[in-house]
Amino acid sequence: MDLVDVIPHRLYMLRFPIGQAYLWRDGEALTLIDSGPVGAAGGIEAAIRSLGLRPERLERIVLTHCHRDHVGAAGELAARWGASVVAHRLDAPVIRGELPVPEPVLLDWEVPLYEHGLTLPEAPPTRVDREVEDGDALGFGDGAYVVHAPGHTDGSIGVHLPDHGVLFTGDAVAAVGEVMLGVFNVDRDRAVASFRRLASLAPSVACCGHGGPVTEDTAAALKAAAESAG
Repeated sequence: MDLVDVIPHRLYMLRFPIGQAYLWRDGEALTLIDSGPVGAAGGIEAAIRSLGLRPERLERIVLTHCHRDHVGAAGELAARWGASVVAHRLDAPVIRGELPVPEPVLLDWEVPLYEHGLTLPEAPPTRVDREVEDGDALGFGDGAYVVHAPGHTDGSIGVHLPDHGVLFTGDAVAAVGEVMLGVFNVDRDRAVASFRRLASLAPSVACCGHGGPVTEDTAAALKAAAESAG
């Protein structure tokens, strides 16, 4: 796992072989956006300690959606350090293991990528302490709130921190080589609409579920990619 400094003393990316999570810092209080796959908890804890911070100050884990590379370590981290697990109402039953993970409608070129992602262990059923909806305040980042972004999954969300110009997109947006619509969507038309809504927020920093953070000409890059998606 690699630890990448995105905004000094505020925001870090935790990069795994497949996917990533993000750590946000409000003083000593910590919020994790996604958790990485099963087995990532130890690396996340070590990364937190390497920053001179304490894992027991992890207050919440906000899950952008129900896929294994995003939720796999959430239960272990929450059980060990007492963090609350937050997810959208529509993906929460999947995260808890009450409903199956929805099957995406794959484009031909997405099939081998999807099969590679399935080499990760399945996420275990994980508790969700708080179910959220569009517009709900999340209690960190000086006003972070939920942006419902369905299409990748029904309960996919973005997390917007307007006071800091930061947007966590989950897998609604990718930045692998270039900014683009995220892959493996259950409803491509809704995914495109969600991409355009997220782009309209015009962030200065966009933290995607796959690919590096977008930190230069971010608003323009998202707008152009969203307009060309379809």
